[in-house]
Amino acid sequence: MEPLNREGNADRPRSAGGKQSGRVIVIGPYLRMRRGDAEGKASDVARDSDARLEEATGLARAIDLAIAEALLAPVSQIRPATYLGKGKVEEISGLIAGHDIELVVMDCALSPIQQRNLEKAWNTKVLDRTGLILEIFGRRAKTKEGSLRGEVAHVSCRRSGRGGSWTHLEGQRGGFGFMGGPGEGQIEADRRLIGDRITRLENELEKVQATRRLHRAGRQRVPYRVVALVGYTNAGKSTLFNRLTSADVQAADMLFATLDPTLRALTLPHGGKAMLSDTVGFISNLPTQLVAAFRATLEEVLEADIILHVRDISHEDAEAQERDVDTVLRQLGIDPDAGAGILEVWNKIDRFDPEERENLRNIAARRPPERPCFLVSAVSGEGVEELLTAIEDRLAATRTTLDLSIDASDGAGISWLHRNAEVLNKELHEGRFDMTVRVDETKRDIVVSRFDAVPHVA
Repeated sequence: MEPLNREGNADRPRSAGGKQSGRVIVIGPYLRMRRGDAEGKASDVARDSDARLEEATGLARAIDLAIAEALLAPVSQIRPATYLGKGKVEEISGLIAGHDIELVVMDCALSPIQQRNLEKAWNTKVLDRTGLILEIFGRRAKTKEGSLRGEVAHVSCRRSGRGGSWTHLEGQRGGFGFMGGPGEGQIEADRRLIGDRITRLENELEKVQATRRLHRAGRQRVPYRVVALVGYTNAGKSTLFNRLTSADVQAADMLFATLDPTLRALTLPHGGKAMLSDTVGFISNLPTQLVAAFRATLEEVLEADIILHVRDISHEDAEAQERDVDTVLRQLGIDPDAGAGILEVWNKIDRFDPEERENLRNIAARRPPERPCFLVSAVSGEGVEELLTAIEDRLAATRTTLDLSIDASDGAGISWLHRNAEVLNKELHEGRFDMTVRVDETKRDIVVSRFDAVPHVA
């Protein structure tokens, strides 16, 4: 057992009411890497065990748990009954008794049987990685949709037996008549009630989604393109969002600081506009229930013209985090290798000295054209202008630039152009406006036929 020291009171955050939420042990039961497991496989970059455990403690801090100890517990083989071997279970039992522990967080996915057996062996509550992430979403989602989706995911886990132990399975209710049989077992009754609750929650969600679809339809009536931020949690997406839009979205050095999607107007270098979307951060081993439950929340990503994959390039597990984000994108039906539609943003370069930054720039310059990346610091603003220029260039590549002349008295036509096209230039000559506009292909024919527009010649 390899402990990570947690000295002082820094790891004992208090809840909003000032009361500590209980002493916790975080355990990293990671499988030992066998020789040859990752040899010759560039895609199999093993995560550093200390970094994984630090991430798990960060998740625990996100819901104000007071961490008494964080332990690495390497395992060579997963035990069906308790996940850990018998000796480690007994060793941890002694630590729990000696530290007055109220909760054990296991940074892995436990089966209902494993969770129940560990709780009996340790005489304390046990929470696995899935349960911990669901708890964060349940406590910290602020919008109605975020709260509903978190609850759907949590209740779905309960239906599968992951959310807690069934404590009264032998209970039954009799059937009708003399030949009605033993009736409905308590587990069937509980699952039926949970199913009814999920149905009610999904009906509420459908109403929220309908409202959001109306909002999206309204945005599509104006010529604003959508740029979506994605990335590993705590990669600095919200800080970059605030830098790009002058917004005041919560940005903290904390896992899952942002859970609810946010949209703000993004002003491009030549005056054009786009909508920038900040989304929930991804994480390794994201529970499948959350991927499904928050799929609609990530609809802005699915509908985006450009996706900015924000990476904390200073993180020791940056490459593994990149693969985790790519995995979630694929689960959402997005190909990370799709080309210029995805731009990588290497954030937090302010943490490197000048020589290291130059080395990063050389690495970025050697990247293939279909996977470009941009070095930025969301804190200092370094590299942001270059990123905005790249966004503008890629948005413009899918639009047509046209020249036209319109009578200055045609207020309705001029207003329509400002609503439905990007006006690049507008000059008044002898009672007529000579204009250069950029339009989507879907509106090109309308502009050409209505205003006798012709292709712009640079």
